Amino acid sequence: MPSHYKVKEYCPNVFRNLREQFCVDSTEYLRSLTAYEPEPDQLDGSKTGAPPRLFVSYDKKFVIKSMDSEAVAELHSVLRDYHEYVVEKQGKTLLPQYLGLYRLTIEGTETYLIVMRNVFGRKYNVHTKFDLKGSTVARVASEKEKNKEVPTLKDNDFLEMNEKLSLPDVSSVLVFV
Repeated sequence: MPSHYKVKEYCPNVFRNLREQFCVDSTEYLRSLTAYEPEPDQLDGSKTGAPPRLFVSYDKKFVIKSMDSEAVAELHSVLRDYHEYVVEKQGKTLLPQYLGLYRLTIEGTETYLIVMRNVFGRKYNVHTKFDLKGSTVARVASEKEKNKEVPTLKDNDFLEMNEKLSLPDVSSVLVFV
């Protein structure tokens, strides 16, 4: 780890309550996030215009996504409504399960991170990833990306492949409750 770093947690009480609504144990959450140490050069995707970076906790229970400051501001603007909705539904929603929002400062460089539950956890090996936005405008992965061992494809790639998402019964219950 670098010689100087700082972590700031945003809205800790709100996110603690969200974790309770989603039945995420606080001790398990902390263990999952602190047992994994990303390489410092992986945390460079938070600058405006840079693509977000995705990380997975060591136990694959949580996904950590870098965000730029505009995305953080947008999340802050809807957080109250999101929290109220999740509480009203007692955590039973198809919305992403946001569990924590942090700012990591390493050697003066700030990176914003949102933590979400990994719906599929450690049961499945990822062989292809999709960054789906629901749009077909300029939504094709580059050839360089397509040649990667585990490429991140986009909306038009998904449509072109004519693939379907098949979920086993147990996963369907987890996703659609």
